Amino acid sequence: MQKPVVNVMVKAARAAGGVLLRNMNRLDAINVVEKDRLDYASEVDEQAEQAAIKELRRAYPDAAFLGEEGGSHGGRGGALFVIDPLDGTSNYLHGLPHWCVSIALVEHGEPQHAVVFDPLRNELFTASRGSGAVLNDRRIRVSERKDLSGALLATGFPPRERERAPAQLECVRELLRSIEDIRRTGSAALDLAYVACGRFDGYFESGVKPWDIAAGVLLVREAGGRVCDFRGGATGPLDTRGIHGRALLAGNQKLSAELQKVIVQSGYAAAVG
Repeated sequence: MQKPVVNVMVKAARAAGGVLLRNMNRLDAINVVEKDRLDYASEVDEQAEQAAIKELRRAYPDAAFLGEEGGSHGGRGGALFVIDPLDGTSNYLHGLPHWCVSIALVEHGEPQHAVVFDPLRNELFTASRGSGAVLNDRRIRVSERKDLSGALLATGFPPRERERAPAQLECVRELLRSIEDIRRTGSAALDLAYVACGRFDGYFESGVKPWDIAAGVLLVREAGGRVCDFRGGATGPLDTRGIHGRALLAGNQKLSAELQKVIVQSGYAAAVG
């Protein structure tokens, strides 16, 4: 049975998803701004975030919020909801049907409850710490692949870190010696959700922010997987103390160790610090 707070988070995610769905047919009229080099946001992102916050505040009026669009605001000493109202903005603005809403409740830098909602597929990923991970009421687990041979991995090419592309491409070259293939989907939250349910065997990316990964990190952990930085260290706080980008990899226990080894040996780990 879902925790009461997860029920509220699901309602918030569906509210945000409704905003996104209603605006899909007016992409040409949406106001878009470039937050940073090749990093875009739209008025729809902001509207979706506000819709989610409105639902969360009804149940938790003293909550604080850390959102990709609105930054940090709200109460102190209560719950902290970390929100990405539209993970996959570039996909959305190009009409590519792969994006989601991500919401996590974070305490002391660690996610306690998580919701990743894909409105187009009506897929709802949820997790609570110590209670497992679920996709549409079905328990999910990470894949059981023992090593990189034949693995299907996901990654991303961060627009703010293109100077590190040579190191990442060298890492990809090394991985392609043994894995089946690599996907770059454009949504870190869905990448992690797909690792949690076994669709991807592993994931790695640098430059991700708390709102990109907070919910996905918990999904993977509760599905029996491992999440760490490129050197095997902790992910760092997923709250206002950690709004800088960081490197992240995820997979089952054995495969993630093999993936980490290639990332280090290829020089990619050193390139991202």
